[in-house]
Amino acid sequence: MTQKRFYAKRLFDGYTFFDDQVLTIVDGQIIDIDQDISNSDISVTGLVVPGYIDLQVNGGGGALFNDSPSVDNLKKIMSAHAKFGTTAMMPTLITDKVEVMQQAADAIAQAINEAVPGIVGIHFEGPHLSVEKKGTHCANYIRPISDAEWKILSRQDIGQIIVTLAPETVSTEDISRMVELDIKVCLGHTNADYKTTQQAINAGASGFTHLFNAMSPLQGREPGVVGAALLNNHTSCGLIVDGFHVDDASCRLAIQAKPQGKVFLVTDAMPPVGTDQTQFALYDRTVYVDNGKLTSTTGELAGSSLDMASAVKNTHQRLGIELSESIRMASLYPAQYLYQNQTVIRGELTLGKQADMLVLNDDLSVKETWISGERV
Repeated sequence: MTQKRFYAKRLFDGYTFFDDQVLTIVDGQIIDIDQDISNSDISVTGLVVPGYIDLQVNGGGGALFNDSPSVDNLKKIMSAHAKFGTTAMMPTLITDKVEVMQQAADAIAQAINEAVPGIVGIHFEGPHLSVEKKGTHCANYIRPISDAEWKILSRQDIGQIIVTLAPETVSTEDISRMVELDIKVCLGHTNADYKTTQQAINAGASGFTHLFNAMSPLQGREPGVVGAALLNNHTSCGLIVDGFHVDDASCRLAIQAKPQGKVFLVTDAMPPVGTDQTQFALYDRTVYVDNGKLTSTTGELAGSSLDMASAVKNTHQRLGIELSESIRMASLYPAQYLYQNQTVIRGELTLGKQADMLVLNDDLSVKETWISGERV
């Protein structure tokens, strides 16, 4: 048993701000909180907040998960994002061959077995998408679901699973089957109408991937996927707040329209995060970085160079959302979505929770990142 007492001059536990708090951490878990500052092992200045949880991460540190689905690549991606406050992530595999999906699942299983910090599952963004709304995904790999994919999705050794799909390409029976496997089904890269979207929600789909992007829009006589996302109060939406993917006003509209806790921040990050890369390869194309905006040679946005610390800062400063709520959108709310119907161990710094925490500077940049009570 390893124990440490961590003194925070200023603490946000996910709900409330406090001064002069000491967290007793045993084997990575918070077992006590008191104000006996005379008896602490570690003392930090700055605001201590729950670690950020990113449910859509394609790459970072110069690595793209699709290019090399390996534990080494996962470690590289996680290390790059940890510098910006991510303490748990869902490495995301975009549409690819089934063999690559298998390799990705194997890498995730190995990382979880080896307790690689921060790797909690996998997000399969595709391949069962709409060609009309494929975005930067490769049309050649978009396909109906088959036994080969079901074999991967049925695995019990790859942690939490998110699947992004287009409901016009996957039956409601298959959506229900995924939900029965405890898969979080998100709707995205879809040109579905409102009725088809609603049928998918009734079948158990519970989320929307990068709201507003690559989905049928809200219109007066056809609410589309966006309308369904905003109207269904029990569903959650991932939001990319980078100034490129969604207008600030649309971001504010979504946050205002959805119940509190039902919009969480994601990065949709690509390899440039944590590097000075100006371009990288994606499928048979090149993606160029221009002042933070990623554009493919075929013209579409190709993910982002956003990190979670910047997403929180943008939400607070650009959108005018309270700091406490901006932090919750990056920590508590994604945790609640990912672990719904289970015990939520991340996303807050309260008794019994995992000591995933950040020390923030005054400008909301990350000074220190801690995972399971260990500084990384």
